[in-house]
Amino acid sequence: MAEVLVRATPLMLAALGVSVGFRTGFLNIGAEGQLYLGAISITWLGMTFPTLPAPLMLVLSLVLGFLSGGLWALIPGLLKAKFGLSEVINTIMLNYIAINLVGILVRTSLKDPTYPYPMSPMLPASTNFLQLLSPTRLHAGLLLALVCAALVYLLMFQTTLGFCMRAVGLNARACQCSGIAVSKYVIISSLISGGLSGLAGVSEIAGLHHRLIEGISPSYGYLAIIVSLLGRNNPVGIVFASLGIAALQVGSMSMQRSSGVPTSIASIIMGLVVIMILSRKSLFRCKEA
Repeated sequence: MAEVLVRATPLMLAALGVSVGFRTGFLNIGAEGQLYLGAISITWLGMTFPTLPAPLMLVLSLVLGFLSGGLWALIPGLLKAKFGLSEVINTIMLNYIAINLVGILVRTSLKDPTYPYPMSPMLPASTNFLQLLSPTRLHAGLLLALVCAALVYLLMFQTTLGFCMRAVGLNARACQCSGIAVSKYVIISSLISGGLSGLAGVSEIAGLHHRLIEGISPSYGYLAIIVSLLGRNNPVGIVFASLGIAALQVGSMSMQRSSGVPTSIASIIMGLVVIMILSRKSLFRCKEA
């Protein structure tokens, strides 16, 4: 159960970011790259300022991780808002740039000189999240994800800003005719969306790995899209959907060890889930006809 919660933490954070974008009509497929930018930011901070006190290091890590992911997502957000360019293509391309940027950094400026393999040195203890349940890997990143879910819910459903963002996502043309600055809310949603995904990268470094390595994310950014769709872009639904997808992943690995069932069964099930989610409206239309 603890491992399910560990897996659910980055999924929850990244899916919350994806949902904010989807709600505003900004189709953020780049959560994977934004996660990597968050991981880079906390690694740089820990290596550059290793003597900072733990409370200050924690706050700076979260702020820097949010800004790194947010600014990375802001690039396609601005391109969509100002020039009408497809954010789907741009966010996907930025994923590859971010992933390969990590590969370059762990071989050059962030590489551990005492170790032959491409990875950063171990970060100072002040960058580490609190362990919640010893001897498991469960860490305080889970609490961060739950707090972010509550904040996203309040933002999207209890504030004027959230109302305008949802209105833009439902009908941008009508909003423009009503005097709502569509471009402004697309840009804001891209910043928030990328920032939450960046926090997922901070959580992975501070809670689990404590150093930057290649392949730090087993496609959490792409799985976050499934989680967001399954949770219907609602923070409450995303919390439960992330737990379900994490349980599916952890369970598939246990099945492979105990019964020899390949882990690819989990990918097949998740693919079928996406197909059913995307086709449900068509099925309902057929029934009504």
